[in-house]
Amino acid sequence: MGGEAYFRKIGRAWKRGYLLHGPPGTGKSSLIAAIAHFTGYDIYDLELTDVKNNSNLRKYLTAISNKAIVVIEDIDCSLDLKKRPGEEGEKKKKKDGGESDDDDDDDDEEDEKKSKVTLSGLLNFTDGLWSSTGSERILIFTTNHIDQLDPALIRSGRMDMHICLSYCAFPAFKVLARTHLDVEDHRLFPRIEELIGEVQVTPAEIAELLIQNRSHETPALESVIAALEAKKKAKLNSSQVD
Repeated sequence: MGGEAYFRKIGRAWKRGYLLHGPPGTGKSSLIAAIAHFTGYDIYDLELTDVKNNSNLRKYLTAISNKAIVVIEDIDCSLDLKKRPGEEGEKKKKKDGGESDDDDDDDDEEDEKKSKVTLSGLLNFTDGLWSSTGSERILIFTTNHIDQLDPALIRSGRMDMHICLSYCAFPAFKVLARTHLDVEDHRLFPRIEELIGEVQVTPAEIAELLIQNRSHETPALESVIAALEAKKKAKLNSSQVD
């Protein structure tokens, strides 16, 4: 029984949650675009820092269509996950005690401009959104720093799958070479395979080099080798300094 049919059978709305994590330039946004193209779902890019408060968040989420993908990129930067529960209380206590200065007033003005969306508000509304029937929705979070996320945000049942998009390995490079240069094999591939195993390079960096030199495969691959060798040299110099 297919996923959607199974969820209908057990009386639950069909929904999926995905967490995409990894360094910048490893393809998180590209994967989201591919999912949207494959499913044909409407895609909503929700920028939490532009949402004033939890009430506004509720309005946005309840207004989305069926068969939708809701994307929150850089979730670790979109919410103040580091704020301790006592901070607001300490701030209020300081004000009540009469201790205030111009810096505090500036902070208050800055706070007024900031989003008041809370982690609990986001979790409550997204969970409530998925509990509504007749909706096929996908929720996608992205982050460059999975270690900074609150466990409540990514627990089982909320995020169905964690997908790590890491640095470019040789098999991924071959896909990029085939896509951009229409090359299945080349005499320079062994050298690239050797170098790519020694340094960290993102698929975005490789793709940019191939696109710039797409008319001629050998110069394109030579530019990749030059970039990888430069990274290797920088890595060696850094280790010698340490």
